[in-house]
Amino acid sequence: MIARVLLVIGLLMVAAGALWALQGAGIVMWPAESFMLRREGWITYGLGTMLAGVFLIGWARRRR
Repeated sequence: MIARVLLVIGLLMVAAGALWALQGAGIVMWPAESFMLRREGWITYGLGTMLAGVFLIGWARRRR
């Protein structure tokens, strides 16, 4: 049960981090009123969130 929860959280973190990084890089310009668009700091935050999500996914897979 815990492994599944960690897996879902990790997947959501990877998806959110990818969106943040792409918005920060100016590749994804949605939503148009977002404060993250073309802000280089969000690339770093997004990559960090993705890395934490990958860690959680790996941890969840080892717990099975």
